[in-house]
Amino acid sequence: MGRGIFGSPVVGYVNAGAARLIHAPVLGPLVRRSMVVIRYTGRRSQQTFETPVNYQRSGNDVVIRVMAPDQKTWWRNFTGAGGPLTLTDFGGADRTGHAVAERDDRGRVTVRVRLDTGSGAD
Repeated sequence: MGRGIFGSPVVGYVNAGAARLIHAPVLGPLVRRSMVVIRYTGRRSQQTFETPVNYQRSGNDVVIRVMAPDQKTWWRNFTGAGGPLTLTDFGGADRTGHAVAERDDRGRVTVRVRLDTGSGAD
């Protein structure tokens, strides 16, 4: 964790600020076009976590490109067979899905989420 800015308390403040923007009455709808808060349970800790991420959507698929993946740990919960997560207030409702993280040969990490059908608004 304690590596650079990403392991510091500053990240908590940045994430909290981004989450507030997502849920803000005036700016929220604009911000939610490319940003959402994901909620997931840690594989080892079994604790529930929330973090804001940028995304792109195509139908029932959501793609999250992880910036500075070696400085972050959240995406590692979705390696291998992946796992469940929730996109909060996504299109007016919480949406659940199955996420799988993959690292390419250049070290970039992409988390692909297949949204569950019938788990909220489309």
